Amino acid sequence: MGENKLKMTEKELTERQLGRIIEMAWEDRTPFEAIDFQFGFPEKEVIKIMRGNLKESSFKLWRKRVNSNVSKKHLKKRSSEITRFKCYRQKAISGNKISKR
Repeated sequence: MGENKLKMTEKELTERQLGRIIEMAWEDRTPFEAIDFQFGFPEKEVIKIMRGNLKESSFKLWRKRVNSNVSKKHLKKRSSEITRFKCYRQKAISGNKISKR
């Protein structure tokens, strides 16, 4: 049987959540698996979100970067020494809000 995950749709996202997904997708160091883990959106859905919320030229630049070897958006491309989604110095993330120092 499949996972029993609650799936959100893009329409159910708050502006803040949508902004965070776009920010995470834009960062080269954040893998798609981290976005899926935190928000429940697999890579294909993240691509749809990015396509719908970026200018066409920005989307094309992002896709080109993601598909190059510069980006580590896929866990397969990352060093096997990296086993976490966040920096060990970063405070705990709760409710998708990064705690202030």
